[in-house]
Amino acid sequence: MSNLSKTVLNGVHAAMGGTLVDFGGWEMPLWYPSGAVKEHLAVVTGAGLFDTSHMTVILAEGAGVRAFLNYAVTKDIGSLAIGRAGYGIILDEKGEAVDDCIVYPLNEERFALVVNAGMGAVVIEHMKKVTGGDKLAWTDLTGKLAKIDLQGPAAFKILKPLVAGADEVFAKFPYFSFKGDFDMAKTAIKLTDGTPLLLSRTGYTGELGFEIFLPVEKAEEFWGKVLEAGKDYGLIPCGLAARDSLRAGAVLPLSHQDIGHWPFINNPWPWALPFDAEGKFTKNFMGREALNAATADHTLPFVGFDPRKVDAHESKVVYDDQEIGTILTVVADMAIGRVEGKVVGLSSPDKPEGFNPKGLVCGFIKVDRKLEPGTVVFLKDARRQLKVEICEDIRPGRTARAKLV
Repeated sequence: MSNLSKTVLNGVHAAMGGTLVDFGGWEMPLWYPSGAVKEHLAVVTGAGLFDTSHMTVILAEGAGVRAFLNYAVTKDIGSLAIGRAGYGIILDEKGEAVDDCIVYPLNEERFALVVNAGMGAVVIEHMKKVTGGDKLAWTDLTGKLAKIDLQGPAAFKILKPLVAGADEVFAKFPYFSFKGDFDMAKTAIKLTDGTPLLLSRTGYTGELGFEIFLPVEKAEEFWGKVLEAGKDYGLIPCGLAARDSLRAGAVLPLSHQDIGHWPFINNPWPWALPFDAEGKFTKNFMGREALNAATADHTLPFVGFDPRKVDAHESKVVYDDQEIGTILTVVADMAIGRVEGKVVGLSSPDKPEGFNPKGLVCGFIKVDRKLEPGTVVFLKDARRQLKVEICEDIRPGRTARAKLV
């Protein structure tokens, strides 16, 4: 793996016993000695710490940047306030996903996009081909910032003592808002030791948490401080495996796997599109005409009855003895189980006393028809056939929108 890119925390992961793998050209920890199951459960019950410095930050600057992004991204950027983040999809003219992104309006002529690892050049090239994109200044900040995600219901309690002026910083900090700037020389948000940072109340786990951007040279020190601050809250470092199972249980897509080279329609993420109450688009955007004309497959979430999995690459979805599609994601969310047939989570307010889930298989399938929640289908590979049911949601009781207390 000598040719892989490495984050500034690569040596820390190795020293902590992380199992390092190739992820999109980056050497990243799959899990630590604690294992993926304990890491998943830690984020649901306490907190987990993720190195996500492989993600790409792009700056878009210039007059008219808001109007341009409002066309180039599915999210309604036109009404997105400074300090509020928005999740959207970057589509091509066929209505297919180039990548997904979180948009950060820093001021009226300066926006940031956080896209996936290795996608900076691809996204910038695409944006320059969209009408008006060549008139903006585009900057790929890969390698110039570190990104660390602190996720879980205890995240706020762990982070607060480390942030200067914390009472004021966190007083009004709703879900999908941010404080600070990606330019570390401009940001007003700092740690108590003076380290500049941008705090974003976002994440990829479905649980309360923050995505934290800071100078590369401060990343290792900050990583250690957070782990020390969180030792009484069950905080542990987490790798890609737990990140994947957590996001699937939260019904969040993985770009280039759950969304990709097919029309972005008929899926569990309508909130990424500018629909009105009648299901019509409220604005013009790249790919709109293609989506209006699309007769696409349906991407649907599912949840099973035990934690067993199948091989996604070799499996078919079977319904009424017919093969109707393929599996996009198949993982086990270890924080959920069934009680009298109902899916219950460790954070469910109605969980029974002594509830100790063994986990349930879950994920996304792409099939040739719409299936209503509760419909039973089978996932079939060469070894087994698993019974699962179509659902609207997977892990109940998620804390992402919880109050900061």
